[in-house]
Amino acid sequence: MFELHPRLAEDTQPVRELPLSLLLLVNDARYPWFILVPRREDIQEIYQLDEADQQQLWQESAWLGRAAMQAFGGDKLNIGALGNLVPQLHLHHVVRYRDDESWPGPVWGKGRTQPYALAEREAVVQCLLTAMKL
Repeated sequence: MFELHPRLAEDTQPVRELPLSLLLLVNDARYPWFILVPRREDIQEIYQLDEADQQQLWQESAWLGRAAMQAFGGDKLNIGALGNLVPQLHLHHVVRYRDDESWPGPVWGKGRTQPYALAEREAVVQCLLTAMKL
């Protein structure tokens, strides 16, 4: 049975279930930052998914990426599946701006997290869902 890793549950807000993945919002208002977590047990790497799930994950990733860039007008979309701290397979999608505090480096380990205010978080989620046509 699928269970979200505790670290992901702690650092994110669920947005929506997609056909394969759970879509999450990272609770850091510095970046529009979303995560896809395939709802499959004991999967750490993309190659461990069967072929149909691999294709579905890439489709969801492209859908999310296109919608996030449309909704938030970034300069670059960073996508990564590191898994060094959280072994459960998850794909980060971070909308980046040339003037953000981490540019051009990675967002991990830079600066202090700025949690969303409730209204701001709800607005970001609604903006994304509108762009995704959900």
